[in-house]
Amino acid sequence: MNLNKKKLLAIRTLKVGKKRIVFLQPRLDEIKEAITKQDIRDLQKEGAILVKEIKGKKKVEKRNKRSPGNIRKKVNKRKQDYVIMTRKLRKYAAEMKKQGRLSKEEVVDIRKKIRNKVFRSKAHLKEYIGGLRK
Repeated sequence: MNLNKKKLLAIRTLKVGKKRIVFLQPRLDEIKEAITKQDIRDLQKEGAILVKEIKGKKKVEKRNKRSPGNIRKKVNKRKQDYVIMTRKLRKYAAEMKKQGRLSKEEVVDIRKKIRNKVFRSKAHLKEYIGGLRK
C-alpha cells in the first residue's frame, strides 16, 4: 500500500518533518481513507497517526542570545588611535599639495612615512615639512 500522498498531507497539516510522522500498522486502512486535512487531524487525535518527538540539540531550549545587531565589537584602542592619526596626517598632506607647498613626489614619500608611523603628531609632520622647504 503506497501512502506517500497521505504522508505528504500529514506533513502539511501537522507542520512537522517527514521522519517525525508514523502511521500505525493496524489502522492503515483508516489512514488510506483520509482525504482532507481535517481527517488527518482527527486520526492524530485518535492515535492512528503519531508524531515523534524532536531528537538531539534542537529539543534543548535555545539560550537567550543577543542578536548580532546588538553585539558591540571592541575595537583595539591602539588601532583606533592609528586610524585617527593617519587620516588627520593624510588630510593635512593633501591640503599642502593642493596649496602648492608640496610636490606630488613629496606627498607620496610623506604618505609612505605616515603609513609606517614615522610621525607622532601633526606638529611633527609640520616640522618635517618645514625641514623639506629649507
